Amino acid sequence: MQWVWAITSVATVAIALIVVYRPLGDYMAWVFSSTKDWKVERAIYRIIGVDSHSEQSWQAYLRAVLVFSCVGMLLLYAMQRLQPWLPYSLGLGSISPDLAFNTAASFVGNTNWQAYSPESTVGYTVQMAGLSVQCFVSSAVGLAVAIALVRGLARKGATTIGNFWVDLVRANLRILLPLSAVAALVLIAGGTIQNLTGFTDITTIAGQLQTLPNGPVATQEAIKMLGTNGGGFYNANSAHPFENPTAWTNLFQVFLLLVIPFASPRTFGKMVGDHRLGSAILATMITLFLAAYAALTAFEYQGLGTAPQLAGGAMEGKEVRFGIVGSTLFTAATTGTTGGATNSTLDSYTAMGGMVSLLHMILGEVSPGGVGSGLYTILIMAVIAVFIVGLLLGRTPVMLGKRIGVREIKLASLAILVIPVLSLAGMAISFAIPAIHHELVNQVMGNSGPHGLTETTYAFVSATINNGSSFAGFGANTPWLNVVLGLLILLGRFLVIAIVLAMAGSFAAQDQIPTGVGELPLHSPQFVAFFVALIIFVAVPTFFAVLAAGPFAEGLG
Repeated sequence: MQWVWAITSVATVAIALIVVYRPLGDYMAWVFSSTKDWKVERAIYRIIGVDSHSEQSWQAYLRAVLVFSCVGMLLLYAMQRLQPWLPYSLGLGSISPDLAFNTAASFVGNTNWQAYSPESTVGYTVQMAGLSVQCFVSSAVGLAVAIALVRGLARKGATTIGNFWVDLVRANLRILLPLSAVAALVLIAGGTIQNLTGFTDITTIAGQLQTLPNGPVATQEAIKMLGTNGGGFYNANSAHPFENPTAWTNLFQVFLLLVIPFASPRTFGKMVGDHRLGSAILATMITLFLAAYAALTAFEYQGLGTAPQLAGGAMEGKEVRFGIVGSTLFTAATTGTTGGATNSTLDSYTAMGGMVSLLHMILGEVSPGGVGSGLYTILIMAVIAVFIVGLLLGRTPVMLGKRIGVREIKLASLAILVIPVLSLAGMAISFAIPAIHHELVNQVMGNSGPHGLTETTYAFVSATINNGSSFAGFGANTPWLNVVLGLLILLGRFLVIAIVLAMAGSFAAQDQIPTGVGELPLHSPQFVAFFVALIIFVAVPTFFAVLAAGPFAEGLG
Protein backbone atom coordinates (compact mmCIF):
# COMPACT_ATOMS: atom_id res chain seq x y z
CA MET A 1 0.00 0.00 0.00
CA GLN A 2 2.89 2.34 0.77
CA TRP A 3 4.32 1.99 -2.72
CA VAL A 4 0.88 2.42 -4.28
CA TRP A 5 0.70 5.83 -2.62
CA ALA A 6 4.28 6.62 -3.72
CA ILE A 7 3.50 5.74 -7.35
CA THR A 8 0.15 7.56 -7.28
CA SER A 9 1.75 10.76 -5.97
CA VAL A 10 4.50 10.93 -8.57
CA ALA A 11 2.04 9.90 -11.31
CA THR A 12 -0.27 12.78 -10.37
CA VAL A 13 2.53 15.28 -10.80
CA ALA A 14 3.74 13.52 -13.95
CA ILE A 15 0.31 13.76 -15.62
CA ALA A 16 0.18 17.50 -14.95
CA LEU A 17 3.70 17.92 -16.36
CA ILE A 18 2.81 15.90 -19.47
CA VAL A 19 -0.23 18.09 -20.12
CA VAL A 20 1.79 21.33 -20.09
CA TYR A 21 5.05 19.97 -21.56
CA ARG A 22 4.39 20.70 -25.21
CA PRO A 23 2.42 23.98 -24.96
CA LEU A 24 4.74 25.51 -22.36
CA GLY A 25 7.89 24.35 -24.13
CA ASP A 26 6.69 25.71 -27.46
CA TYR A 27 5.55 28.95 -25.85
CA MET A 28 8.96 29.55 -24.28
CA ALA A 29 10.64 28.88 -27.63
CA TRP A 30 8.33 31.48 -29.22
CA VAL A 31 9.06 34.01 -26.45
CA PHE A 32 12.79 33.93 -27.16
CA SER A 33 12.48 33.65 -30.95
CA SER A 34 9.88 36.34 -31.63
CA THR A 35 11.07 39.53 -33.36
CA LYS A 36 8.19 41.64 -32.00
CA ASP A 37 8.31 43.58 -28.72
CA TRP A 38 5.34 44.36 -26.51
CA LYS A 39 4.56 48.01 -25.77
CA VAL A 40 5.56 47.68 -22.13
CA GLU A 41 8.81 46.04 -23.22
CA ARG A 42 9.60 48.90 -25.60
CA ALA A 43 9.00 51.34 -22.75
CA ILE A 44 11.46 49.44 -20.55
CA TYR A 45 14.07 49.39 -23.32
CA ARG A 46 13.76 53.16 -23.76
CA ILE A 47 14.23 53.71 -20.01
CA ILE A 48 17.36 51.57 -19.77
CA GLY A 49 18.69 52.70 -23.17
CA VAL A 50 18.67 49.34 -24.96
CA ASP A 51 18.18 48.67 -28.66
CA SER A 52 16.16 45.46 -28.68
CA HIS A 53 17.18 44.68 -32.26
CA SER A 54 20.91 44.91 -31.53
CA GLU A 55 22.51 41.63 -30.50
CA GLN A 56 25.59 40.96 -28.37
CA SER A 57 28.70 38.84 -28.62
CA TRP A 58 29.17 36.31 -25.85
CA GLN A 59 31.62 38.66 -24.12
CA ALA A 60 29.12 41.55 -24.17
CA TYR A 61 26.35 39.20 -23.04
CA LEU A 62 28.48 38.09 -20.08
CA ARG A 63 29.32 41.68 -19.13
CA ALA A 64 25.62 42.52 -19.11
CA VAL A 65 24.87 39.52 -16.85
CA LEU A 66 27.61 40.52 -14.41
CA VAL A 67 26.71 44.21 -14.33
CA PHE A 68 23.01 43.50 -13.80
CA SER A 69 23.69 40.95 -11.06
CA CYS A 70 26.22 43.22 -9.33
CA VAL A 71 23.79 46.16 -9.22
CA GLY A 72 21.04 43.88 -7.91
CA MET A 73 23.32 42.57 -5.18
CA LEU A 74 24.33 46.06 -4.07
CA LEU A 75 20.70 47.19 -3.90
CA LEU A 76 19.62 44.15 -1.89
CA TYR A 77 22.56 44.57 0.48
CA ALA A 78 21.67 48.24 1.02
CA MET A 79 18.00 47.42 1.69
CA GLN A 80 18.95 44.97 4.43
CA ARG A 81 21.35 47.40 6.07
CA LEU A 82 18.78 50.23 5.92
CA GLN A 83 15.83 48.07 7.00
CA PRO A 84 14.83 50.09 10.13
CA TRP A 85 14.16 53.14 7.94
CA LEU A 86 12.05 51.28 5.38
CA PRO A 87 8.24 51.03 5.52
CA TYR A 88 6.76 47.80 6.85
CA SER A 89 9.99 46.94 8.64
CA LEU A 90 7.88 45.51 11.51
CA GLY A 91 10.27 47.09 14.00
CA LEU A 92 13.08 44.78 12.95
CA GLY A 93 16.65 46.06 13.06
CA SER A 94 19.43 46.39 10.53
CA ILE A 95 20.92 43.10 9.32
CA SER A 96 24.61 42.58 10.13
CA PRO A 97 27.10 43.23 7.29
CA ASP A 98 28.21 39.60 6.90
CA LEU A 99 24.66 38.22 6.96
CA ALA A 100 23.45 40.94 4.56
CA PHE A 101 26.28 40.03 2.17
CA ASN A 102 25.46 36.34 2.41
CA THR A 103 21.75 36.93 1.78
CA ALA A 104 22.35 39.32 -1.12
CA ALA A 105 24.78 36.89 -2.76
CA SER A 106 22.39 34.01 -2.14
CA PHE A 107 19.31 35.58 -3.73
CA VAL A 108 21.21 37.13 -6.64
CA GLY A 109 22.83 33.74 -7.23
CA ASN A 110 19.42 31.99 -7.35
CA THR A 111 20.45 30.00 -4.27
CA ASN A 112 18.26 31.47 -1.51
CA TRP A 113 20.44 29.99 1.21
CA GLN A 114 19.08 31.49 4.43
CA ALA A 115 21.35 31.61 7.48
CA TYR A 116 18.63 33.39 9.48
CA SER A 117 15.04 33.02 10.62
CA PRO A 118 13.08 35.10 8.07
CA GLU A 119 10.03 36.03 10.19
CA SER A 120 12.21 37.55 12.91
CA THR A 121 14.89 39.09 10.67
CA VAL A 122 13.44 40.73 7.53
CA GLY A 123 10.41 42.98 7.17
CA TYR A 124 7.85 43.07 4.40
CA THR A 125 9.64 45.65 2.24
CA VAL A 126 12.84 43.62 2.13
CA GLN A 127 10.79 40.48 1.49
CA MET A 128 8.76 41.99 -1.36
CA ALA A 129 11.00 44.63 -2.96
CA GLY A 130 14.25 42.80 -2.27
CA LEU A 131 14.02 39.04 -1.96
CA SER A 132 10.96 38.46 -4.16
CA VAL A 133 12.31 40.69 -6.94
CA GLN A 134 15.56 38.75 -6.96
CA CYS A 135 13.60 35.50 -7.12
CA PHE A 136 12.22 36.73 -10.43
CA VAL A 137 15.31 38.25 -12.00
CA SER A 138 17.83 35.61 -10.88
CA SER A 139 15.62 32.91 -12.40
CA ALA A 140 15.35 34.99 -15.56
CA VAL A 141 19.15 35.29 -15.74
CA GLY A 142 19.52 31.50 -15.67
CA LEU A 143 16.87 31.11 -18.35
CA ALA A 144 18.52 33.77 -20.53
CA VAL A 145 21.93 32.07 -20.31
CA ALA A 146 20.42 28.70 -21.27
CA ILE A 147 18.70 30.28 -24.28
CA ALA A 148 21.98 31.92 -25.31
CA LEU A 149 23.64 28.49 -25.38
CA VAL A 150 20.75 27.05 -27.39
CA ARG A 151 21.11 29.90 -29.90
CA GLY A 152 24.82 29.15 -30.16
CA LEU A 153 24.04 25.57 -31.12
CA ALA A 154 21.34 26.63 -33.58
CA ARG A 155 23.21 29.39 -35.45
CA LYS A 156 25.80 29.09 -38.20
CA GLY A 157 28.83 31.35 -38.59
CA ALA A 158 27.40 33.95 -36.18
CA THR A 159 29.23 36.39 -33.96
CA THR A 160 26.28 37.09 -31.63
CA ILE A 161 24.12 34.98 -29.29
CA GLY A 162 21.22 37.36 -28.60
CA ASN A 163 20.58 40.35 -26.35
CA PHE A 164 20.69 39.76 -22.60
CA TRP A 165 18.39 42.66 -21.76
CA VAL A 166 15.72 41.45 -24.18
CA ASP A 167 15.98 37.89 -22.87
CA LEU A 168 15.78 39.13 -19.27
CA VAL A 169 12.72 41.31 -19.85
CA ARG A 170 10.88 38.67 -21.85
CA ALA A 171 11.63 35.90 -19.35
CA ASN A 172 10.08 38.02 -16.60
CA LEU A 173 7.14 39.66 -18.37
CA ARG A 174 6.08 36.82 -20.64
CA ILE A 175 6.89 33.72 -18.57
CA LEU A 176 7.63 34.16 -14.87
CA LEU A 177 5.20 36.97 -13.97
CA PRO A 178 2.03 35.52 -15.57
CA LEU A 179 2.75 31.99 -14.36
CA SER A 180 3.51 33.28 -10.84
CA ALA A 181 0.29 35.28 -10.75
CA VAL A 182 -1.74 32.17 -11.56
CA ALA A 183 0.25 30.07 -9.10
CA ALA A 184 -0.26 32.64 -6.32
CA LEU A 185 -4.04 32.60 -6.84
CA VAL A 186 -4.06 28.81 -6.67
CA LEU A 187 -2.02 28.87 -3.45
CA ILE A 188 -4.33 31.47 -1.91
CA ALA A 189 -7.30 29.28 -2.81
CA GLY A 190 -5.48 26.42 -1.07
CA GLY A 191 -5.02 28.39 2.15
CA THR A 192 -1.63 30.09 1.77
CA ILE A 193 -1.88 33.49 3.45
CA GLN A 194 -1.45 36.87 1.72
CA ASN A 195 -1.67 40.03 3.81
CA LEU A 196 0.25 42.92 5.37
CA THR A 197 -1.12 42.45 8.88
CA GLY A 198 2.16 42.12 10.74
CA PHE A 199 2.18 40.05 13.93
CA THR A 200 -0.99 38.70 15.58
CA ASP A 201 -1.17 37.74 19.26
CA ILE A 202 -3.49 34.86 20.11
CA THR A 203 -4.30 32.87 23.22
CA THR A 204 -3.79 29.14 22.84
CA ILE A 205 -6.04 26.40 24.19
CA ALA A 206 -3.59 26.02 27.08
CA GLY A 207 -4.05 29.71 27.90
CA GLN A 208 -0.60 30.78 26.70
CA LEU A 209 0.06 33.88 24.61
CA GLN A 210 1.46 33.12 21.14
CA THR A 211 2.56 35.55 18.42
CA LEU A 212 1.77 34.50 14.85
CA PRO A 213 3.63 36.09 11.94
CA ASN A 214 1.65 37.10 8.86
CA GLY A 215 2.79 38.52 5.53
CA PRO A 216 2.52 38.50 1.72
CA VAL A 217 3.38 34.81 1.58
CA ALA A 218 1.52 33.45 -1.48
CA THR A 219 3.13 35.82 -3.97
CA GLN A 220 6.64 35.00 -2.76
CA GLU A 221 5.86 31.30 -2.46
CA ALA A 222 4.73 31.18 -6.10
CA ILE A 223 7.97 32.54 -7.58
CA LYS A 224 10.05 30.76 -4.95
CA MET A 225 8.85 27.43 -6.34
CA LEU A 226 8.30 28.35 -10.00
CA GLY A 227 11.74 29.95 -10.29
CA THR A 228 13.41 27.05 -8.42
CA ASN A 229 14.67 29.62 -5.93
CA GLY A 230 14.06 27.94 -2.59
CA GLY A 231 14.22 29.69 0.73
CA GLY A 232 11.09 30.43 2.67
CA PHE A 233 8.99 33.26 4.06
CA TYR A 234 9.16 31.44 7.40
CA ASN A 235 11.96 29.51 9.02
CA ALA A 236 9.95 26.29 8.79
CA ASN A 237 9.91 26.79 5.02
CA SER A 238 7.39 24.68 3.10
CA ALA A 239 6.57 22.71 6.26
CA HIS A 240 4.84 25.84 7.62
CA PRO A 241 1.03 25.64 7.22
CA PHE A 242 0.89 29.30 6.18
CA GLU A 243 3.20 28.50 3.23
CA ASN A 244 2.06 24.97 2.40
CA PRO A 245 -1.35 24.32 3.93
CA THR A 246 -2.54 20.97 2.56
CA ALA A 247 -1.46 17.78 0.83
CA TRP A 248 -2.67 19.02 -2.57
CA THR A 249 -0.80 22.34 -2.25
CA ASN A 250 2.26 20.23 -1.45
CA LEU A 251 1.87 18.38 -4.78
CA PHE A 252 1.17 21.68 -6.53
CA GLN A 253 4.43 23.12 -5.20
CA VAL A 254 6.31 20.06 -6.48
CA PHE A 255 4.67 20.68 -9.86
CA LEU A 256 5.77 24.33 -9.80
CA LEU A 257 9.36 23.29 -9.06
CA LEU A 258 9.49 20.90 -11.99
CA VAL A 259 7.32 22.50 -14.66
CA ILE A 260 9.75 24.92 -16.37
CA PRO A 261 12.86 22.70 -16.09
CA PHE A 262 11.00 19.67 -17.51
CA ALA A 263 9.51 21.78 -20.33
CA SER A 264 12.94 23.20 -21.27
CA PRO A 265 14.01 20.22 -23.44
CA ARG A 266 10.96 20.88 -25.60
CA THR A 267 12.02 24.53 -25.91
CA PHE A 268 15.52 23.37 -26.83
CA GLY A 269 14.26 20.95 -29.47
CA LYS A 270 11.99 23.59 -30.97
CA MET A 271 14.74 26.21 -31.22
CA VAL A 272 17.40 23.90 -32.69
CA GLY A 273 14.97 22.06 -34.95
CA ASP A 274 15.63 18.61 -33.45
CA HIS A 275 12.94 17.34 -31.10
CA ARG A 276 14.57 13.92 -30.96
CA LEU A 277 17.59 15.24 -29.07
CA GLY A 278 15.26 17.23 -26.83
CA SER A 279 13.38 14.04 -26.05
CA ALA A 280 16.66 12.22 -25.28
CA ILE A 281 17.59 14.96 -22.81
CA LEU A 282 14.12 14.75 -21.24
CA ALA A 283 14.42 10.94 -20.93
CA THR A 284 17.77 11.38 -19.16
CA MET A 285 16.28 13.88 -16.72
CA ILE A 286 13.30 11.64 -15.97
CA THR A 287 15.46 8.53 -15.44
CA LEU A 288 17.72 10.27 -12.91
CA PHE A 289 14.79 11.91 -11.09
CA LEU A 290 12.79 8.69 -10.72
CA ALA A 291 15.87 6.78 -9.55
CA ALA A 292 16.55 9.36 -6.84
CA TYR A 293 12.90 9.48 -5.76
CA ALA A 294 12.60 5.68 -5.59
CA ALA A 295 15.85 5.28 -3.61
CA LEU A 296 14.97 8.10 -1.22
CA THR A 297 11.49 6.71 -0.58
CA ALA A 298 12.78 3.15 -0.09
CA PHE A 299 15.38 4.20 2.49
CA GLU A 300 12.85 6.27 4.45
CA TYR A 301 10.21 3.51 4.39
CA GLN A 302 12.73 0.96 5.65
CA GLY A 303 14.24 3.02 8.46
CA LEU A 304 15.88 0.79 11.02
CA GLY A 305 14.73 0.68 14.64
CA THR A 306 11.57 -0.07 16.60
CA ALA A 307 10.01 3.40 16.31
CA PRO A 308 10.32 3.66 12.49
CA GLN A 309 8.90 0.15 12.08
CA LEU A 310 5.89 0.94 14.28
CA ALA A 311 5.33 4.23 12.43
CA GLY A 312 5.54 2.54 9.03
CA GLY A 313 8.82 4.26 8.18
CA ALA A 314 11.27 6.90 9.37
CA MET A 315 8.80 9.65 10.34
CA GLU A 316 11.29 11.68 12.39
CA GLY A 317 11.62 15.12 10.82
CA LYS A 318 8.75 14.50 8.40
CA GLU A 319 5.68 16.71 8.19
CA VAL A 320 2.83 14.51 9.46
CA ARG A 321 0.36 16.19 7.08
CA PHE A 322 2.31 14.89 4.08
CA GLY A 323 3.83 11.66 5.37
CA ILE A 324 6.94 9.99 3.99
CA VAL A 325 5.94 10.10 0.32
CA GLY A 326 4.93 13.76 0.43
CA SER A 327 8.30 14.52 2.00
CA THR A 328 10.52 12.37 -0.23
CA LEU A 329 8.82 13.54 -3.44
CA PHE A 330 9.34 17.14 -2.37
CA THR A 331 12.96 16.45 -1.43
CA ALA A 332 13.67 14.69 -4.73
CA ALA A 333 12.23 17.71 -6.56
CA THR A 334 14.15 20.28 -4.55
CA THR A 335 17.52 18.48 -4.74
CA GLY A 336 17.01 17.68 -8.42
CA THR A 337 16.47 21.35 -9.17
CA THR A 338 18.15 24.39 -7.65
CA GLY A 339 15.05 24.86 -5.50
CA GLY A 340 16.30 24.78 -1.93
CA ALA A 341 12.83 24.71 -0.35
CA THR A 342 12.14 21.84 2.04
CA ASN A 343 9.02 20.51 3.75
CA SER A 344 10.89 18.14 6.06
CA THR A 345 14.10 18.10 8.07
CA LEU A 346 16.84 16.50 5.98
CA ASP A 347 19.00 16.24 9.12
CA SER A 348 16.51 13.67 10.46
CA TYR A 349 16.46 11.47 7.37
CA THR A 350 18.06 8.06 7.57
CA ALA A 351 21.78 8.02 6.83
CA MET A 352 21.22 6.54 3.37
CA GLY A 353 18.26 8.81 2.70
CA GLY A 354 20.42 11.82 3.47
CA MET A 355 23.09 10.39 1.19
CA VAL A 356 20.62 10.14 -1.71
CA SER A 357 19.66 13.80 -1.22
CA LEU A 358 23.32 14.79 -1.31
CA LEU A 359 24.02 12.59 -4.32
CA HIS A 360 21.08 14.03 -6.20
CA MET A 361 22.59 17.50 -5.81
CA ILE A 362 26.09 16.28 -6.68
CA LEU A 363 24.83 15.00 -10.04
CA GLY A 364 24.84 18.65 -11.05
CA GLU A 365 21.13 19.27 -10.57
CA VAL A 366 20.29 18.08 -14.07
CA SER A 367 17.29 15.99 -13.06
CA PRO A 368 15.78 18.26 -14.21
CA GLY A 369 17.85 21.14 -12.80
CA GLY A 370 16.90 24.73 -12.08
CA VAL A 371 15.19 27.21 -14.39
CA GLY A 372 17.72 27.62 -17.20
CA SER A 373 20.63 26.23 -15.19
CA GLY A 374 19.38 22.66 -15.53
CA LEU A 375 19.24 22.92 -19.32
CA TYR A 376 22.66 24.49 -19.79
CA THR A 377 24.27 22.07 -17.33
CA ILE A 378 22.89 18.97 -19.03
CA LEU A 379 23.93 20.39 -22.43
CA ILE A 380 27.47 20.68 -21.07
CA MET A 381 27.27 17.04 -20.03
CA ALA A 382 25.91 16.18 -23.48
CA VAL A 383 28.99 17.77 -25.08
CA ILE A 384 31.23 15.51 -22.98
CA ALA A 385 29.07 12.46 -23.69
CA VAL A 386 29.12 13.02 -27.46
CA PHE A 387 32.90 13.55 -27.41
CA ILE A 388 33.61 10.38 -25.39
CA VAL A 389 31.17 8.15 -27.28
CA GLY A 390 32.50 9.46 -30.57
CA LEU A 391 36.04 8.50 -29.59
CA LEU A 392 35.00 5.08 -28.27
CA LEU A 393 33.00 4.15 -31.35
CA GLY A 394 35.15 5.87 -33.94
CA ARG A 395 32.36 8.31 -34.77
CA THR A 396 32.65 12.01 -35.50
CA PRO A 397 32.13 14.07 -32.26
CA VAL A 398 29.36 16.25 -33.68
CA MET A 399 26.25 17.59 -31.96
CA LEU A 400 23.55 19.27 -34.05
CA GLY A 401 26.01 19.72 -36.90
CA LYS A 402 28.58 21.42 -34.65
CA ARG A 403 31.96 19.77 -34.25
CA ILE A 404 33.11 19.30 -30.67
CA GLY A 405 36.76 20.25 -30.76
CA VAL A 406 39.51 20.99 -28.28
CA ARG A 407 38.08 24.38 -27.25
CA GLU A 408 34.59 23.03 -26.56
CA ILE A 409 35.78 20.01 -24.57
CA LYS A 410 38.13 22.20 -22.49
CA LEU A 411 35.27 24.55 -21.63
CA ALA A 412 32.97 21.65 -20.75
CA SER A 413 35.66 20.07 -18.57
CA LEU A 414 36.21 23.33 -16.72
CA ALA A 415 32.48 23.70 -16.12
CA ILE A 416 32.12 20.30 -14.43
CA LEU A 417 35.16 20.98 -12.22
CA VAL A 418 33.83 24.24 -10.77
CA ILE A 419 31.47 22.71 -8.21
CA PRO A 420 33.72 20.01 -6.69
CA VAL A 421 36.81 22.23 -6.62
CA LEU A 422 35.06 25.17 -4.96
CA SER A 423 32.94 23.21 -2.48
CA LEU A 424 35.63 20.78 -1.33
CA ALA A 425 38.33 23.48 -1.26
CA GLY A 426 36.09 25.79 0.76
CA MET A 427 35.34 23.05 3.26
CA ALA A 428 39.00 21.99 3.48
CA ILE A 429 40.22 25.55 4.11
CA SER A 430 37.57 26.02 6.80
CA PHE A 431 38.67 22.89 8.65
CA ALA A 432 42.37 23.74 8.17
CA ILE A 433 42.14 27.04 10.09
CA PRO A 434 42.30 26.11 13.81
CA ALA A 435 39.89 28.79 15.06
CA ILE A 436 37.34 28.06 12.34
CA HIS A 437 37.76 24.30 12.86
CA HIS A 438 36.94 24.77 16.54
CA GLU A 439 33.93 26.92 15.66
CA LEU A 440 32.62 24.37 13.15
CA VAL A 441 32.96 21.39 15.46
CA ASN A 442 31.72 23.04 18.66
CA GLN A 443 29.18 25.62 17.51
CA VAL A 444 28.04 25.05 13.92
CA MET A 445 27.70 21.29 13.48
CA GLY A 446 24.60 19.97 15.23
CA ASN A 447 26.10 16.50 15.46
CA SER A 448 29.56 15.02 15.81
CA GLY A 449 31.16 12.20 13.84
CA PRO A 450 30.07 11.10 10.34
CA HIS A 451 26.67 12.82 10.57
CA GLY A 452 28.30 16.15 11.39
CA LEU A 453 30.61 15.74 8.40
CA THR A 454 27.58 15.06 6.19
CA GLU A 455 25.91 18.23 7.49
CA THR A 456 28.99 20.27 6.62
CA THR A 457 29.51 18.67 3.21
CA TYR A 458 25.86 19.20 2.31
CA ALA A 459 26.06 22.88 3.27
CA PHE A 460 29.15 23.61 1.15
CA VAL A 461 27.85 21.66 -1.85
CA SER A 462 24.38 23.22 -1.56
CA ALA A 463 25.83 26.73 -1.54
CA THR A 464 28.28 26.17 -4.40
CA ILE A 465 25.80 24.40 -6.64
CA ASN A 466 23.21 27.12 -5.92
CA ASN A 467 20.65 24.84 -4.28
CA GLY A 468 20.20 26.49 -0.89
CA SER A 469 18.73 23.62 1.13
CA SER A 470 20.54 22.40 4.22
CA PHE A 471 20.60 19.80 6.95
CA ALA A 472 18.76 21.56 9.78
CA GLY A 473 21.47 20.72 12.31
CA PHE A 474 24.00 23.00 10.61
CA GLY A 475 24.00 26.53 12.12
CA ALA A 476 25.63 28.62 9.40
CA ASN A 477 25.08 32.15 10.74
CA THR A 478 28.69 32.97 11.67
CA PRO A 479 30.84 35.72 10.12
CA TRP A 480 33.21 33.21 8.51
CA LEU A 481 30.53 30.99 7.01
CA ASN A 482 28.41 33.94 5.87
CA VAL A 483 31.33 35.35 3.90
CA VAL A 484 32.79 32.06 2.62
CA LEU A 485 29.47 30.52 1.61
CA GLY A 486 28.44 33.81 0.00
CA LEU A 487 31.62 33.81 -2.09
CA LEU A 488 31.10 30.15 -3.04
CA ILE A 489 27.56 30.96 -4.17
CA LEU A 490 28.78 33.77 -6.43
CA LEU A 491 31.70 31.80 -7.86
CA GLY A 492 29.62 28.65 -8.35
CA ARG A 493 26.99 30.65 -10.22
CA PHE A 494 28.94 33.08 -12.37
CA LEU A 495 32.03 31.03 -13.24
CA VAL A 496 29.78 28.40 -14.78
CA ILE A 497 27.73 31.09 -16.57
CA ALA A 498 30.92 32.57 -18.03
CA ILE A 499 32.00 29.16 -19.33
CA VAL A 500 28.53 28.45 -20.77
CA LEU A 501 28.47 31.78 -22.64
CA ALA A 502 31.99 31.19 -23.98
CA MET A 503 30.81 27.81 -25.27
CA ALA A 504 27.74 29.46 -26.82
CA GLY A 505 30.00 31.89 -28.68
CA SER A 506 32.26 29.08 -29.85
CA PHE A 507 29.36 27.02 -31.24
CA ALA A 508 27.68 30.05 -32.85
CA ALA A 509 30.85 30.88 -34.79
CA GLN A 510 30.98 27.44 -36.39
CA ASP A 511 29.38 26.53 -39.69
CA GLN A 512 27.07 23.54 -39.63
CA ILE A 513 28.60 20.27 -40.81
CA PRO A 514 26.43 18.22 -43.17
CA THR A 515 25.04 15.10 -41.53
CA GLY A 516 27.16 12.08 -42.40
CA VAL A 517 27.07 8.34 -41.86
CA GLY A 518 29.79 8.63 -39.24
CA GLU A 519 27.79 10.97 -37.01
CA LEU A 520 26.56 9.54 -33.71
CA PRO A 521 22.73 9.15 -33.40
CA LEU A 522 22.04 11.13 -30.23
CA HIS A 523 18.38 10.18 -29.92
CA SER A 524 18.87 6.42 -29.50
CA PRO A 525 18.06 4.57 -26.23
CA GLN A 526 21.69 3.44 -26.12
CA PHE A 527 22.89 7.03 -26.01
CA VAL A 528 20.40 7.88 -23.24
CA ALA A 529 21.68 4.93 -21.19
CA PHE A 530 25.27 6.01 -21.72
CA PHE A 531 24.34 9.62 -20.92
CA VAL A 532 22.79 8.63 -17.59
CA ALA A 533 25.82 6.49 -16.71
CA LEU A 534 28.23 9.27 -17.67
CA ILE A 535 26.51 11.85 -15.45
CA ILE A 536 26.75 9.49 -12.48
CA PHE A 537 30.34 8.55 -13.31
CA VAL A 538 31.44 12.18 -13.57
CA ALA A 539 29.72 13.31 -10.38
CA VAL A 540 30.07 10.56 -7.78
CA PRO A 541 33.79 9.59 -7.79
CA THR A 542 34.82 13.20 -7.14
CA PHE A 543 33.00 13.19 -3.82
CA PHE A 544 33.45 9.51 -2.97
CA ALA A 545 35.99 10.08 -0.18
CA VAL A 546 33.63 12.49 1.60
CA LEU A 547 30.65 10.20 1.04
CA ALA A 548 32.58 7.27 2.49
CA ALA A 549 33.52 9.23 5.60
CA GLY A 550 30.03 10.71 6.01
CA PRO A 551 26.73 9.02 5.10
CA PHE A 552 28.28 5.67 4.08
CA ALA A 553 30.11 5.39 7.39
CA GLU A 554 27.00 6.36 9.35
CA GLY A 555 24.69 4.08 7.39
CA LEU A 556 26.95 1.02 7.49
CA GLY A 557 27.68 1.63 11.15
